Amino acid sequence: MQDDKAGGVPIRTVKSFLSKIPSVVLTLWQWLMKNLSIEDPVEAIHMGSLIAAQGYIFPISDHVLTLKDDGTFYRFQVAIYLCKRTMQNKARLELADYEAENLARLQRAFARKWEFIFMQAEAQVKIDRKKDKTERKILDSQERAFWDVHRPVPGCVNTTEMDIRKCRHMKNPQKVKKSVYGVTEDSQSQSPVHMPSQPIRKTTKEDFRKKFANPHVNILITYSDQYIEYDPFITPAEPSNPWISDDATLWDIEMSKEPSQQRVKRWGFSIDEVLKDPVGRDLFLRFLESEFSSENLRFWLAVQDLKRQPLQDVATRVEEIWQEFLAPGAQSPINLDSHSYERTSQNVQDPGRYTFEDAQEHIYKLMKSDSYARFLRSNTYQDFLLVKKKPENEQGRRTSLEKFTRSVLGEMLCGLSP
Repeated sequence: MQDDKAGGVPIRTVKSFLSKIPSVVLTLWQWLMKNLSIEDPVEAIHMGSLIAAQGYIFPISDHVLTLKDDGTFYRFQVAIYLCKRTMQNKARLELADYEAENLARLQRAFARKWEFIFMQAEAQVKIDRKKDKTERKILDSQERAFWDVHRPVPGCVNTTEMDIRKCRHMKNPQKVKKSVYGVTEDSQSQSPVHMPSQPIRKTTKEDFRKKFANPHVNILITYSDQYIEYDPFITPAEPSNPWISDDATLWDIEMSKEPSQQRVKRWGFSIDEVLKDPVGRDLFLRFLESEFSSENLRFWLAVQDLKRQPLQDVATRVEEIWQEFLAPGAQSPINLDSHSYERTSQNVQDPGRYTFEDAQEHIYKLMKSDSYARFLRSNTYQDFLLVKKKPENEQGRRTSLEKFTRSVLGEMLCGLSP
């Protein structure tokens, strides 16, 4: 988008009343329609708003990270900001209450290296003073945009902590959980000046559990222990790690229809592991068919497919899903609670990719708490896991037998030598 030679978005300096606005982007939504083959302007504006919400572009006039078709000027973002603001014109750039609060939190979080961070900010301020006024404006707006994405104004949706796709169906999309940005309560209560210096030593998992006694930390450690053998950066992959070699055999094995025992074992971690693996998903579907409840998974898969449909096909697909699973006298009716059914009935009147979000979430929780637990205990999964274990056990026994034979032959040959 920023490449002029490849037909990127034009960046211009716009003349305003008694001033010039440098390096701004105009008619971005028209560029998206032309280069992404989007026919509907509403779809192009929606795509641009998703780009803005992730911080790639930002409006220069306000803090609202959305794309508009009203002639608003935008800039591309490139990425100490608050420290620099405290050193500049305080009458014009005084920190807001939420910014001062965030600055205090960051100072507590980085107490040991705060002096170094402050020196960096001072150095950047000195460098900025040597630049011309136009360049300083651009840099300041870019840094402000980065801050707006990661520490938004109270009342704005924080895209780093909330799934923006669900905001359309929430009663209060502006409500975001409070976050301490990785700072624990213990560290907040300590003053950075009186923080004792301790010798640096290697921290173990048990140290984390004892020091924090935080269930979230323990869950993270348990999760890491569970998936450590599936991380090719930590556990050497067989036949080789495709991330550090040119051999992609491992990916071919992982995507094959004959999964390994390690891959089948992973389905027992969570229902998400089953649903994202094509073989596990088919096996789970066959199990649900044996229990006469396959409509739940088929509905969930249909809604997932709806989210990837072109905009012109969405309304038709919504109607098909409604008639098959939810309409009175449906061919494969699913069991929804009254609240989810009412919300879904209202959403169908204005069809979109996330019309069935509430119903899908209800069915997902139903499968997770009921069907998935029975699936793990069923013969369908246990027999499949046992079949995958046998070839590897036989291979291990053959390897052990070969080693034993070689050792015996070696001793015999040593005994025959003069």
